[in-house]
Amino acid sequence: MDHEPTISQDVSAKPGHRNLGKGRGLGRDVVVASICGGVVALMVGASYAAVPFYNWFCRATGFNGTTQVATSAPATGPIARKISVRFDSNVAPGLPWKFEPEQSEIEVNIGQVVTVFYTVTNQAARATAGQAAYNVAPLTVGAYFQKINCFCFTEQTMAPGEKREMPVVFYVDPSIAADHENDGLSTITLSYTFYPVRDPVVKPLASGEGDKRKGNL
Repeated sequence: MDHEPTISQDVSAKPGHRNLGKGRGLGRDVVVASICGGVVALMVGASYAAVPFYNWFCRATGFNGTTQVATSAPATGPIARKISVRFDSNVAPGLPWKFEPEQSEIEVNIGQVVTVFYTVTNQAARATAGQAAYNVAPLTVGAYFQKINCFCFTEQTMAPGEKREMPVVFYVDPSIAADHENDGLSTITLSYTFYPVRDPVVKPLASGEGDKRKGNL
């Protein structure tokens, strides 16, 4: 004869005990919900901090081809090793500019301070503004590519039909010669892309003294 399963019952349990357990469970739910809410808030805050932290990290390390910013020529001066630097230019959709380098490629000594020019023309019948993003390739060279002066550091506002020459002053850090991963490096490409600025800072449209040719430093 089959035996049916039996369910044991605790006859000693009292209603008050069951209510107490239910209250403790509710307290745990509140604690868990509070912890989850704190984690979500922390993640949201981290997402807002991620962009400026990423930008700082790229500038500090040269990650992803981000160039460095220098205030003067290298202390050691140029070395005999030469390298070719190519110049690339792009304009994002929505910005009616013509943008191109005056020279597509030059050969320089590593450590030599060089000034090159890009030309920009606003092809619209209205004032427009843009700002350039930039990087170098190969991406690992960003830590060695030092820019002393660059139009990419500031927002650019162009009058209708205006044409402007924009300088870039740079050098390749001589310390790259000690990085044996770059022993076979012969060419660096400096690339710019101008993006439209929707709410430009109000400022005079005329070119300033900084836009005039100053020659190599």
